[in-house]
Amino acid sequence: MTVAKEKKKEIVDSYKYHEKDTGSSSVQAALLTERINALTEHFKKYKKDFQSRMGLLKLVSKRRRHLDYLKKHDKAEYEELVKKLNLRK
Repeated sequence: MTVAKEKKKEIVDSYKYHEKDTGSSSVQAALLTERINALTEHFKKYKKDFQSRMGLLKLVSKRRRHLDYLKKHDKAEYEELVKKLNLRK
């Protein structure tokens, strides 16, 4: 489940710090959240797709690491990002 090019650009534009920012933790966490949401919708239809479920768990873990890094280095940005992404924290 990939994110469309236009949707990815829109996400990067809304979460970037500066003009050429595509790799900051907030941008990556937002992109991972979009992929996680797409996979979640996929699992509503295909309940027994266990290979994709393993991939989903890896994505969730990767997003968690980005959020932990952000929480450690910029608490205010972390709290704003969690609120914008509608994550439970």
